[in-house]
Amino acid sequence: MQQEETKSSFLWKNLLRGLIWFAVIITAYILASEDIKVYQKEINDIGDRLPLLLGIFTVSEVVFGIIPPELFMLIWQSKGILSEYVVNLTYLTMISYAAGVLGYYIGRYFSKTSLYQRINDRYLKQYDRQLKKFGIYIVLVGAVTPVPFSATCMLAGSVNLPIRDFLLICISRILRFAVYGWMVWSFPNWFS
Repeated sequence: MQQEETKSSFLWKNLLRGLIWFAVIITAYILASEDIKVYQKEINDIGDRLPLLLGIFTVSEVVFGIIPPELFMLIWQSKGILSEYVVNLTYLTMISYAAGVLGYYIGRYFSKTSLYQRINDRYLKQYDRQLKKFGIYIVLVGAVTPVPFSATCMLAGSVNLPIRDFLLICISRILRFAVYGWMVWSFPNWFS
């Protein structure tokens, strides 16, 4: 007989997975940093197109969070201007938090449609109990790891997690951006 997973083991297991992915991203960047310097002018040109980058990030965050925010952090880190980096990181943080809240409401609205009911009956019904049990933890994992945040917020909305709890857990997204932003800014300099 299989033992049921506890909330804390679910949280720690998934946090560890997410942090391993982050470590892979940073390690790949550090290992490729000499090759990337060849394209420094092009990267800086991309980094100077703030409205375009923020627009791309906004679309990504609203549509399941496909592009990791670390990519944008790395673009701005390579310019080497800390004040600009912090301001841009603040924009990313606000966009991501707002997109998560929007995702919650999208999930909440979508869960009332007939299309969702068909998808739920066919594919998701078996996960309903787990989503309700681990919902807040799924949002926390999405908030602090490279797991797509918006998608976890949509799931939270679809199972009607309490909005107050959801908003409080989403604050960890701000902490995540601060810590990851510091790591993206600092770590490459440690290894050069």
